[in-house]
Amino acid sequence: MIIAIDGPAASGKGTIARRLAAHYRLPHLDTGLLYRAVGAAALEKAVDFEDVAAMAGLAEGLDLAALDPESLRAGPVGEAASRAAAIPQVRAKLLTLQQNFAHQPGGAVLDGRDIGTVIAPDAAVKIFVTATPEARAARRFRELAARGEKVTPESVLEDIRKRDQRDSSRTSAPLVVAADAEIIDNTALDVAASVAAALAIVERRR
Repeated sequence: MIIAIDGPAASGKGTIARRLAAHYRLPHLDTGLLYRAVGAAALEKAVDFEDVAAMAGLAEGLDLAALDPESLRAGPVGEAASRAAAIPQVRAKLLTLQQNFAHQPGGAVLDGRDIGTVIAPDAAVKIFVTATPEARAARRFRELAARGEKVTPESVLEDIRKRDQRDSSRTSAPLVVAADAEIIDNTALDVAASVAAALAIVERRR
């Protein structure tokens, strides 16, 4: 069983994906970490994001086992990840890796921006998780502030809106709702209610 969970930044899709993976004892891949790893590598090595060949090279050399989720969730990496994800050549390099993970024996849970539309359009379960930009920005601000990062609510909201625009307007695998996906708007939901809604969708689809 492949469970595809898509949605914009800070929508809570990762939390839902992890809970579903634990519930159904399936492997989980946060595909956003792949783009964050490419973006972080570009920042570390001072690679020009306009240098498509160099960016694609970073994606090709990515080691899935070496990803450090905690460090890759730092604030500046999010913007870099969004820029890296907008490069078609980077997406092409990471496509096979994600598809192989999704189609492993027994299935998997993946969350990202294009799981149900590009990575696993044959997924048995497709969920699109969303919330208003303001709600998502508030969540991200609390998360970043708790880590001690120097951010303001206004700057986080601006970043969320910029990422939404970039993710939705890119030419390669834009963020869209799959035709057969079920939508969870969790603007007014807490984590428990969001997970419960997702579990109900999976059970209906099984």
